[in-house]
Amino acid sequence: MSLTQNPSIVLTDVTFTWPDGTVVLKDVDAAFNPGRTGLIGDNGSGKTTLLRLLYGELTPSSGTIHTSGHVGYLPQQLTLNTATTVADLLGIREQLDALRAIESGDAAPRHFDTLGDQWDIDTRARTALENIGLTAISLDRRIATLSGGETILTALAGLRLCGDDIVLLDEPTNNLDRAARHQLYEAITAWQGALIVVSHDVTLLDLMEETAELHSASLRLFGGGYTSYRQQLGQEQAAAEQALRTAQQRLQTEQKQRIEAQTRISRRQRYARSDHAKKRKPKMVMNQRVADAQVSASRLRSTHDADVADARRAVEELSGRVRDDAHIRIELPGTDVPARRRLAELSDDRGTRILIQGADRVALTGPNGIGKTRLLQRLVHDRRARHQSVHARRHTERVGYLPQRMDHLDDDATILETIRCAAPRTPPGEIRAGLARFLFRGDTIHRRVGDVSGGERFRIALAQLMLADPPNQLLVLDEPTNNLDLASIDQLISALTSYRGGILVVSHDEAFLARLKLSTWITLDADGLHLDRPPLPGTEEP
Repeated sequence: MSLTQNPSIVLTDVTFTWPDGTVVLKDVDAAFNPGRTGLIGDNGSGKTTLLRLLYGELTPSSGTIHTSGHVGYLPQQLTLNTATTVADLLGIREQLDALRAIESGDAAPRHFDTLGDQWDIDTRARTALENIGLTAISLDRRIATLSGGETILTALAGLRLCGDDIVLLDEPTNNLDRAARHQLYEAITAWQGALIVVSHDVTLLDLMEETAELHSASLRLFGGGYTSYRQQLGQEQAAAEQALRTAQQRLQTEQKQRIEAQTRISRRQRYARSDHAKKRKPKMVMNQRVADAQVSASRLRSTHDADVADARRAVEELSGRVRDDAHIRIELPGTDVPARRRLAELSDDRGTRILIQGADRVALTGPNGIGKTRLLQRLVHDRRARHQSVHARRHTERVGYLPQRMDHLDDDATILETIRCAAPRTPPGEIRAGLARFLFRGDTIHRRVGDVSGGERFRIALAQLMLADPPNQLLVLDEPTNNLDLASIDQLISALTSYRGGILVVSHDEAFLARLKLSTWITLDADGLHLDRPPLPGTEEP
């Protein structure tokens, strides 16, 4: 893509600050070119806030944002709006209602005005759904009955159907199975117009033509995808670290030379005072010698102080270029479940039975919409479902559940109150310390859950799970890497691999599952449960 093209979005001296004083952007000047741009940054850096600013949902505290064309937006918390229908996601609800009214005999002029020339809107909508693999889905179906992946794909179909000039996607691969992800990759590669994508999916980010990084309230653009960005940033950081080491060595040298100079000055002044006291020379000569010593000392001290100050300023400036980014630190409680302790079991009508016990790590995979989330919900809430061929039963009350949709959190509660409900016996000081590991520090713990970003909401849910008291014996995780930056995923994997309880995880992130050291891999399809990979020795059912 040529960088000489007219930009699709231009930010001029943009600053955005939340009412609590949190600065998201500070005096940002940037331009997004036509084509594909990946927007990256650590959790809480403000990626979703920036998208909302670009969409016009938020207004900058100062500065201007100019967009050349109509902007479409796929929000991160799309799946929380469970009352929304497929037609709403496609953006055709008003036209569809008008068409149906006309077909039913209502000839009111407002229906014709609403419909315009889109008499084929029903057919076009169904074609758009079929093109992304969603067939036989009613346009009136509520997204509460769709899987997360089906919801995302439907919204993407709607964006393509509307033909927006600029499209903003916030974590579009969340909840997509492998086949759906590849459909998304193909759609994005062929996308016409400007596309800005927030994601932690490296495969998707490497399809981008540019990478925009949001860091420390500043926005910077790099040429190429994520891998190219990492290489450029790595080279810059290596050079900055070397320059910092050189500056630190210079500072040490200047400080040492100042000490040595101060020692020499003190010695000269002592000798001058001694000579003066012993009156070895005429008084006028002795006074001049003392005065000369004082002037020399002052000049020498001033020179070395200036050198030390210059060296210190260089260290401070270069220290600002070397990153020391904050990431969540997950430390799971010291649960130690006996190896033969039964925690849960999954079974189907064909006779397949999988037992989860001890420190088993079990992955449950399968295509979008097959019922993985519903199965986890039945397990967690110990529900018996009628007319279901797959069954779930738990054998412990201490189950921690991280749902795919974050709608289980109380929007009116504060972050601190949310965690205290999960750990009522834990002293407030320990809860504060635990929240700090999830990057909630100071007064931020008193923010309403309903006011936080999608990434922060996920961190609250994760903290609620990990800080529970008494600790959970079984963790049930539904797409746990959604909304986590890459460094936080590393922290999560480290915590889970050292956790001594059982884990049942649904994820389409194959790289994450590969690093989790699974004992059992299960696929759920229309026929039931299938054990794709045999359990490791010592985890078989007794």
